[in-house]
Formats: sequence, C-alpha cells, structure tokens
Amino acid sequence: MDQHLTWRLHRINKLSDKLSSDAYTQEFGLPVGEARCLAAIGNFAPLSVKDLAARANLNKAQASRAAQALTERGLVSKQASPLDGRGVVLTTTRKGHKLWTGVMALIARRNQEIFGCLSGAERRQLGAMLDRLIAQAGSES
Repeated sequence: MDQHLTWRLHRINKLSDKLSSDAYTQEFGLPVGEARCLAAIGNFAPLSVKDLAARANLNKAQASRAAQALTERGLVSKQASPLDGRGVVLTTTRKGHKLWTGVMALIARRNQEIFGCLSGAERRQLGAMLDRLIAQAGSES
C-alpha cells in the first residue's frame, strides 16, 4: 500500500501540513487556514470569498471563516464588490501586508526544507509532473 502514489502524496501532504501548521502558529499566531488565506489574498487581491477558497484550496465556508478572522485581526479589509452587490472583495491591510511578507518567507523556507533534497532540475521536473496530475484529476471532477 505504501507504494501507491495516492498514499505517498497523502503522506507528504500530512507531514508538510503538520510542520507548516506548527510553524504558522509559532511564528505568526495564525492557524494554517488563515495563513493560507493571507498568502492567497496577498498574492492575488482583490479576491472574492469564492476566489479565495479556490486559491487557498479550502471550501467556501472555511475561506469565509478565515477571511472573517483575518478581518477581525486587522490583517484584511473587506469592501463591497463593485461587480456583485451582495459580495465582498478582500485585500490586505498595511499590517496584513507586513505579515504576508513573513508568511511568504516561511512558505519559501518550508519549500526548501521539504524539497531541498532535490536538485533544481528535479524540482522543475516534479513540478511539471504534479501540474499534469492536478490537471488530470481536475478534468475528472
């Protein structure tokens, strides 16, 4: 069983999530979902909650709760969407942007810790293969 690709992907995901979650909490006092949302908002703002969910790989309810928590912490601002009267768009505040910089540095460090055993060529090759697997799995859903 431990040689099946799906099991191995799940295992690396669990290991990575646990270590990343601990790091987000220790360094920034953020749960992993909020840290992912802050990273997504900082990279792709302005975002609707629906777009945030897709970018942070969360469901809409999780993204909404994380966005609300980030807003309450003064890290994200919500404004009425100019395209959807019932929707909102999310952007980082000045304080949020500063924290986003730290979160992105942590993400880069975590990627180096996890993938540092691979050469640059191997990382690019793995990235291309993962992109193909994601596209394949996405076309089946």
